[in-house]
Amino acid sequence: MFELEPYHWWLIASVLLVLLELVTAGFGVLGFGIAAAFSALAAYCGLGLTWQLLIFAVGSVLFLVFVRPVALKFLTRREDEFKTNADALIGRTGLVSETIDPQAHTGRVAIDGDDWKAVSATGSRIEKGVEVEVLSRDSLVVTVKEKS
Repeated sequence: MFELEPYHWWLIASVLLVLLELVTAGFGVLGFGIAAAFSALAAYCGLGLTWQLLIFAVGSVLFLVFVRPVALKFLTRREDEFKTNADALIGRTGLVSETIDPQAHTGRVAIDGDDWKAVSATGSRIEKGVEVEVLSRDSLVVTVKEKS
């Protein structure tokens, strides 16, 4: 009958931890899997359990302190760096397709082929055909000002 050596247990733990990292996010478990692989190597070389545990602990801490922050910085994106969907309209230039009249509550702006309900930031009337800049968005209504 096949009997498992200590390094087998470390390798099993390492594989399971790496597989667990594949189904989770954030590189939190990967360091433990790598540290377990180094502990398996230590066990294979004949080092005692104390050394194996020490290598596992130090390897895990080193990974979490030095490698994980760098990996997160380069492999994840910050949400505030990328504007998506309608939020990408802010700062864009559009053309008034229907006169913006605060009194009549009418007005539309064409931006990249899409037509948006628009209001004037200053509360003034903006005539059809004038180029405007989008300042903000509230649901389906954009707030604009005349482009200077």
